[in-house]
Amino acid sequence: MTPLRCLLVDDEMLARLALRQALEKHTDITVVGECGNAEEAILAVDRLHPELVFLDIHMPGMDGLELASRLPAGALPWIVFATAYDTHALRAFDTGAIDYVLKPIDQDRFDHCIARLLQRWRQMEAPPTRFHALATAARRMSVRVGEHHRVIRVADIDYVCAEGNYVALHVGGESILHRESMKNLELELGPEQFLRIHRRTLVNVDRVREVHPLFHGDAEIVLRDGTRLTLSRRFREAAKPVLGLR
Repeated sequence: MTPLRCLLVDDEMLARLALRQALEKHTDITVVGECGNAEEAILAVDRLHPELVFLDIHMPGMDGLELASRLPAGALPWIVFATAYDTHALRAFDTGAIDYVLKPIDQDRFDHCIARLLQRWRQMEAPPTRFHALATAARRMSVRVGEHHRVIRVADIDYVCAEGNYVALHVGGESILHRESMKNLELELGPEQFLRIHRRTLVNVDRVREVHPLFHGDAEIVLRDGTRLTLSRRFREAAKPVLGLR
């Protein structure tokens, strides 16, 4: 399993050290950076592209709740709030947080949180099966459009792109905005059918017609309707077995 890239955000160095120590036994998670405030964290998320962020709530300046609400939904990593206060749980989950752990960290509770995260991560990386393909073809999803909900067949989605605080579902030449994080949508759509080709793009593998190598390890994917998308170097190795590349 590809290690889960993790960013630690807390204004207290000892608190970040405690998180590192709690993570030591979890070899499927790699800490790629640490930040002492929200402003640093915004830059780090854009630069390091972590899949997971452990985030304190009470910090000087912008607090963790405001930081979580400001991150673009399309590039939003999984967020676990790690805080000494239990009074903010409801607001934390309103921001889309995946879990909430209290400081000082209880190792058993922390391990339970990590086990659930890794289970979801494995599901996202699981290889396709015939059952999954049939299930994807039959599934529907509901997207709010104005005052009504639009029901879309998952198999009809050509590709998905992050658009600020939304994701755009591209369906038969139409773009439909949906308020959801790319991470959660990737799990909802099914990684066995929708391939991550860029940190801001998912593509329905059944729509891929051609792949053209580019410079520096990137490639261009051409869909059946002629749409051209970039397969970034970061995601190319994972895409090779799915697309039959060498």
